[in-house]
Amino acid sequence: MTALRYLQAYPPHLQEQVRQMIASDRLGAYLRQRYPEGHGVQSDKALYGYAQALKQEYLRSAPPLDKVLFDNRLDLTHRALGLNTAVSRVQGGKLKAKKEIRIASLFKEAAPQFLRMIVVHELAHLKERDHNKAFYQLCQHMEPDYHQLEFDLRVYLTYRELPGNT
Repeated sequence: MTALRYLQAYPPHLQEQVRQMIASDRLGAYLRQRYPEGHGVQSDKALYGYAQALKQEYLRSAPPLDKVLFDNRLDLTHRALGLNTAVSRVQGGKLKAKKEIRIASLFKEAAPQFLRMIVVHELAHLKERDHNKAFYQLCQHMEPDYHQLEFDLRVYLTYRELPGNT
C-alpha cells in the first residue's frame, strides 16, 4: 500500500482512488489533462504584482505587503509551500512590522491555479492567523474552488514524489 503523506487527512476512499491511479500509471495524465498550462509569473517582481492585485481586489483593508518572493529554501521537508511573516524592527521610537510572503519556488512550474491557491492562502493569513473556519471562508471568498485546488495540489505533490517525476 502506497503511503500518501500529503493526503493523510482525506477520507480513505479518496486515498484509494489516488493509489489506483498511481498503480495504473494514470496520475500524471490526469493532472496534465486537468491542469494543462503553466503561468507567466516567473520573477519575484511579477509575483509581487500578482499578489498585490489579489490583495487589492479582496483585502483592501489588510496591512500592506512589503515583499513577495519565490523562495528556493522553502521545501516540502519543512512542510511549507508558502510563508507569511512579519519582520519587526524598531525605527526611532516606533515598532514597524513589514509583511512578507514567501512562496516555494516549485510553484514557478506549477499550474496557475495552484499558484493562485497558495497566494490566496498566504494572503488570507493577513486577516486570519490561524487555520480556522473564518480563515477557510476567506480563502473560499477569494478562490471559490479553494478546497478542490488544495486537494489537487496535494495530489500533484504526491505525483512529484513518485520515482522519475521531480
